[in-house]
This record gives sequence, C-alpha cells and structure tokens, in this order.
Amino acid sequence: MSSRRKEALADRDYRALARFRALLRRFLKFSESAARSAGLHPHQHQLLLAVRGVPEGELPTIGVLARMLQLRHHSAVELVDRLVRRGLVERFQSEKDRRRVIVHIRPRGERLLLKLTLMHRKELRSARVGLLHALTGLFADSRGLRLAGERARRSNVL
Repeated sequence: MSSRRKEALADRDYRALARFRALLRRFLKFSESAARSAGLHPHQHQLLLAVRGVPEGELPTIGVLARMLQLRHHSAVELVDRLVRRGLVERFQSEKDRRRVIVHIRPRGERLLLKLTLMHRKELRSARVGLLHALTGLFADSRGLRLAGERARRSNVL
C-alpha cells in the first residue's frame, strides 16, 4: 500500500477537525468576551492565568511567562508593566539571580482571575461532550482514545 493511500482521510476526519476547530474558536471568543466584561484585555487575563498556572517546579519569571504565552520577551515585559500599573500584579527580583524578575498576582488580580476561571470552568463543562466527541472523531482509529473519551463523559470530567 502506498504512503499516499495510508494518509487518505475520510470525510468524517475533515468534519471532526472542522468541528473541533469551531468549538475551539467558540471557546476563545467566549474567553475574550469574558475578559473584556471583567475589564481586562484578553492578553491580560491570559497573563494572570499563566502566573497562577505556572508549571510545577517553575517560577513565574518573565521568560517562563513569555514562553507560556508564546510572546517575545519584550512583549511579556510590556504586558506585565500594564498589569503592574493596574495594581493586578507585582514584580520582584529573584534573590538567587538578580537578573530574573518574578511576577506575583496581587489580591485584586486574584479576585478577577477567580471570577474568570469560574466562568471558564462553567463554559468548558457545558462544552465538554462536544469537545470530547470532536477529539474522539479526530482519532477514530485510536481505540484507546475513544474509550478514554467515553469514560470521561460518564465520569463528568471537567
């Protein structure tokens, strides 16, 4: 069998990918709207979330945040500067390495982030079946993923 034949996709594969992308776009639109309704630019919300959700074992430095948000270093600095001016975050120099800047969320930023995170969790819970169905459709040949999706649906994951 030729490699071209192995890579052929069925209409259901295209439909699954289109549905998944549509659901992602819908969620992102919701997220942007929610951030704006809370008085934040969507990137500001994303930065607050990145600071709070930094991977275990890492510190929320400008470099780590830039990587998480897929921004250039100077863009992350400007974003942090805006949030510092709004009183939502503060920055500290690392005691171990004075060249590193660590970002912390201030109480007002924590309250905004909590409000937005609860809204996002509610939205994801309502979209979970569609997202799982779309993901499962993308990997229809993968029995393990299909079964994992079914178990997640039954156990109300998210």
